[in-house]
Amino acid sequence: MPVASQLRGLSDRSIAWIFIGPTMLLLLAINIFPLIWTVKLSFTNYRANRPNAAVTDLGIENYVTILTDPDIWAAMQTTAHFVFWTIALQTLIGFTLAFLIDRKFRGHGFWTTLILIPMMLSPAVVGNFWAFLYQPQTGLFNAVVAALTGVSPSSFSMLGEVPLAPWAIILVDTWMWTPYVMLICLAGLRSIPDYIYEAAEVDRASKWRQFWSITLPMVLPFIMLAVLFRGIENFKMFDMVNLLTSGGPGSTTEVASITLKREAFEKWRTGYSSAFAIILFVAVFGLANIYVKALNHIKNR
Repeated sequence: MPVASQLRGLSDRSIAWIFIGPTMLLLLAINIFPLIWTVKLSFTNYRANRPNAAVTDLGIENYVTILTDPDIWAAMQTTAHFVFWTIALQTLIGFTLAFLIDRKFRGHGFWTTLILIPMMLSPAVVGNFWAFLYQPQTGLFNAVVAALTGVSPSSFSMLGEVPLAPWAIILVDTWMWTPYVMLICLAGLRSIPDYIYEAAEVDRASKWRQFWSITLPMVLPFIMLAVLFRGIENFKMFDMVNLLTSGGPGSTTEVASITLKREAFEKWRTGYSSAFAIILFVAVFGLANIYVKALNHIKNR
């Protein structure tokens, strides 16, 4: 009763803060504090495997070293290659599937469910599943390629050859996340009012004209939103690459996240890897902000 009486005497604003306060503290503990701590470590030579060693303040030396390291730029180029091709393929295939499913043909519900299955699987399951499919001797992928082209199944290795390994990962990521893009594009297609198409029919606009003048412009913000989400996620791509190739063969598939993992947990250069993580964060945050401004401009047209 005393507690109830005290609560009745509080304003709505105070009660709101009572409920929001624990959540805010949890977010500070989980997100804000580690970020501030990472920024602090990025200016030092701290190593997590030597917690008792003397820590030296290096200023911006870590940042300069990273930005002038050719290996870092090679990893960034590899990351850009993955981001570009995965987004291009997922957007093209995802929008095509959404456009076909929006026709509501017989059995479209079954096919929609079937297409969504890869997205529902764990990345660990998908990585191990495709690693088995890519096996040169026993894998189904090589057997299918051999049946279609006539080459020997053991004559090539998708994960072991430099020209093929990047495309092997792109193929897996496209297979897994195209349904996500499809769902967003499908939501955009379903949001277009029918009366717009009816008016176009009255004006005798062809199906092709309706697509370019009505469908594509109105669904474009949804496509751009899907590109934004997938771009951010693929820039941080780690689990699929780590499971399939671990950055190999050589450093062919060593994306930025793999390089960060090596520096942080294999070489134990904690301060250096913290600076690299901050650079990646700023790059993603900056590019995402520019992209969002472009998206808002298109939405407000």
